Amino acid sequence: MSEATWILTVGFGILLVLGVPIVFAIGISSACALWALHIDIVVLAQTLIAGTQKFPLLAIPGFILAGDLMTAGGISSHLMNVADSLVRHITGGLGMVSVLSSMFFACITGSAPATTAAVGTIMIPEMEKRGYTRRFATSLAVSVGPLGQIIPPSIPFIVWGVIAEVSITRLFLSGVVPGIMDGITYMVVCYFIAKREGISKERRASFREIISAAYNGKWAVFAPVIILGGIYGGVFTPTEASMIGVAYGFVVGMFIYRGIRLSDIFPLFIQSMRTTVVVMFIISMAATFGWLLAYEQVPAKMVNFILSVSGNKIIILLLLNMMLLIIGAVMDNLAAMVILGGLLIHLGQKLGIDPIQLGPIIVINFAVGMETPPLGYSLFVGSSISKLPIEEIARGMWPFFLVDLGMLMLVTFVPWATLALPKLVLG
Repeated sequence: MSEATWILTVGFGILLVLGVPIVFAIGISSACALWALHIDIVVLAQTLIAGTQKFPLLAIPGFILAGDLMTAGGISSHLMNVADSLVRHITGGLGMVSVLSSMFFACITGSAPATTAAVGTIMIPEMEKRGYTRRFATSLAVSVGPLGQIIPPSIPFIVWGVIAEVSITRLFLSGVVPGIMDGITYMVVCYFIAKREGISKERRASFREIISAAYNGKWAVFAPVIILGGIYGGVFTPTEASMIGVAYGFVVGMFIYRGIRLSDIFPLFIQSMRTTVVVMFIISMAATFGWLLAYEQVPAKMVNFILSVSGNKIIILLLLNMMLLIIGAVMDNLAAMVILGGLLIHLGQKLGIDPIQLGPIIVINFAVGMETPPLGYSLFVGSSISKLPIEEIARGMWPFFLVDLGMLMLVTFVPWATLALPKLVLG
């Protein structure tokens, strides 16, 4: 390996082990590699800017702001009330409310930490009050958060669409079936755990209560319908949909649910801007790192190495999933996606995998990483809400982790799970 390749691989790994924040580890490695290659350092600035100058990435700040507005405006709590009226009478019903609420909220934010925060803040104390252990309630909130990355609109799908140069709308559709199946299986787990723990059922909601919850929550339920319906119906692009979500969240939050006051607007914009800056800074830094890896032909060499391990496609795909799960547990998923983009595209082409199928494989792997120690963002969010140590939360997540692995195997080895809906809707 060349000196630059050593810096980009071993040097980068050493910085992570030393505890250097990933975005700075990426920047330091990139700058040192440029120096080793005798390339003008101005290339760093050029690639930083070029990494963010792609139109579809405009959807990211839009969906982040839309999610913040809808959470502050009361849309998330109304979604939970609708879900509660439908399933609270079933064994494990309150856990199912968390899952259903997350699935609805995922259709708005596209972010795992945001989904965990929105649902966990309300549901963890409520579940504990009704007899569930705090560990189970927190583990569930952490596990369902990554549904925000699988069910569209999804920020990681937007990033992968830019990297692989494929239709973001098709990628969104490819996540619908896995996301729904994941959510349903989570609800089954909630049923059996609640039955084992002897959690009593809640009173069945009357027809009038269901109608009342649906009526009061109609504006909340319409949010994902408008956003996703507009995208799939060809009315607007994902980027335009994010702005529609912002406008909708503002109007409903301020004038209908009245959860937002005029004085809240500026702090909400600042909060969304901070999140957006972090995300875009990671993407831009990772773009430079990815460019250098491609320059050194590291992706092609790694593909050849992986293919040399075995000629069996099944074994290669299992190795790929194992690698992505490990990387997702120790790296920011967006940075990893940009850095490994070239490698994954090369490997997908060699194996004959459709880029639309490859997208959900990558996104689900990294979604699992969001709930896995040591660096799972959703895990940190859940811990901050419940005040439980990360180790205790992680011990309660095994049933949900096994569900995620099962879904990952389905998406990897059964192409129709991700490709059927895009073909059915878009041809």
